Amino acid sequence: MDTIDREIQAPNSGRKHCGWVTFPFITGAVLGLGLAGTGWMANLIIYLIQQFNVNAIDAAQVSNIVNGGSSLFPIVGAIIADSFLGCFSVITLFSSISLLGTVFIALTATLNSLRPTPCNGRLGSFCKDPSWVQFLVLYAGIALGSMGLGGTRFTLATMGANQFDNPQHQGIFFNWCFFSQYAASAVGATALVYIEDNLSWGLGFGLSVAANLLALLIFLLGNRFYLHDKPQGSPFLDIVRVMVAAVRKRNFSLSPMADDYYNPITVEGAPPNKAFRFLNRASLKAEGDIKTDGSGTIAKPWRLCSVQQVEDLKTLVRILPLWSSSIFLSTPVAIHSSLTVLQALNMDRHLGQHLKIPAGSILVIEIVACAIFLTLIDRFLWLTWQNLTRKSPSPLQRIGVGHVLNVLAMAVSALVESKRLKMVHHHDRDQSQPRSSMLALWLVPQLSLVGIGEAFHCPGQVSLYYQEFPASLRSTATAMIALIIGIAFYLGTAIIDFVRRVTSWLPDNINNGRLDNVYWMLTVVGVLNFGYYLACSRSYKYQNVEKQVDADTNYTYG
Repeated sequence: MDTIDREIQAPNSGRKHCGWVTFPFITGAVLGLGLAGTGWMANLIIYLIQQFNVNAIDAAQVSNIVNGGSSLFPIVGAIIADSFLGCFSVITLFSSISLLGTVFIALTATLNSLRPTPCNGRLGSFCKDPSWVQFLVLYAGIALGSMGLGGTRFTLATMGANQFDNPQHQGIFFNWCFFSQYAASAVGATALVYIEDNLSWGLGFGLSVAANLLALLIFLLGNRFYLHDKPQGSPFLDIVRVMVAAVRKRNFSLSPMADDYYNPITVEGAPPNKAFRFLNRASLKAEGDIKTDGSGTIAKPWRLCSVQQVEDLKTLVRILPLWSSSIFLSTPVAIHSSLTVLQALNMDRHLGQHLKIPAGSILVIEIVACAIFLTLIDRFLWLTWQNLTRKSPSPLQRIGVGHVLNVLAMAVSALVESKRLKMVHHHDRDQSQPRSSMLALWLVPQLSLVGIGEAFHCPGQVSLYYQEFPASLRSTATAMIALIIGIAFYLGTAIIDFVRRVTSWLPDNINNGRLDNVYWMLTVVGVLNFGYYLACSRSYKYQNVEKQVDADTNYTYG
């Protein structure tokens, strides 16, 4: 450990700046943006119900859509960073967009003309609907806010990792980056949500604006220390070119000779590997494909690609099944997050006689559990694993543990909801009351399991994609988990709509429904998906991670 700590404290070899000197600026931006985003997103369901007269399940659906959008935009930010602007410009741009959106949301809370007349807690029944202008300002703010937060979330992680040469230091940075995100989310989901519920929505959202502005300023202050990456052009265009070139040369016969395949003159010639042989035709040289001026460059980029471009596409194809298994890992979590808020809204949230937990703050249990276990995993669990096995745990092992914990969380959720419904039906006869007498603290076990699971599978996925993806797609690699989460939220929205159409499990008042059956359904989905994940992981062969695991082991014990 002493050797590692000295290595971490030392500056990167041969670099004037970058390294750990950039850590406070990047993590400061992560903290500020995380606090700003959580300040309005964590309490969005309650805000829509109480201030905009939206029905409960509809508010949960809107929240899922917003969370999905904020999770999909990291891919947009990553593509722009990789292809055109670089990480620094993208982070600056999207932080500014987030600031503008948060200002709009704060305006809806401070100006009475931008809100409908409240329903006095009647859960949206017989209430005045918002006008189109009120909805326009609200949804414009939500759209800009989620777009801005999404565009910075994983681009910040990539920029931070780019400041280090040592992959082990990159891994440590990723853990601290996730810890900072969850710590900021914990503060936002407690302190800011409490202010919104008990003091003023305008004050709470105003503090989100201030946090966003401060994050942007802190990030800009570190500009002179950053190692700025240069855009390499669109890597996705290369992927399309490989597929087009392979199709256009589908009738060509493959050659065993390395010289028959195109490699730039600066690269030692080598044939493509035998996996996915059809794609190898894209790098097979033919008459007229190469310029005749002696430069050795490609004359027809839609008919000829380099061997490296072909291998990059193969890397994506290999990892696609593993990536797809993570969609149904995150979908139950996405559904669970919004429905848990509705559960809390219908439970006794008092701690003692004077303190009442805001329903929007209940998810902080998940955040705190994840943040705590990220630290425990980084500092204790993995070191113990290394001492026992002389190896570092692989990313696939970390993700697998996350799958198991996620299934357990859904099963516990079903059991808790079943108990809550029994108490409602047998002890709380008045169904017009929005809450049962069951304590909201019963939600702690399921939320803790979800959070601990995320502490395993989220860093595991980021590490896997970052190390296995081609270098030209590094920014996109770290955003792949965000794409998964975004798809999961939209898929979760579709699943809830389907359940509402074909069953009576999810009425607007969940006290009259069977939310426990929804959780049992998600448990079954999780078990089936875990089986699919095991099949995918067994057949997957690491490209770079195995080398890094060995290097980490030698470094630790050498």
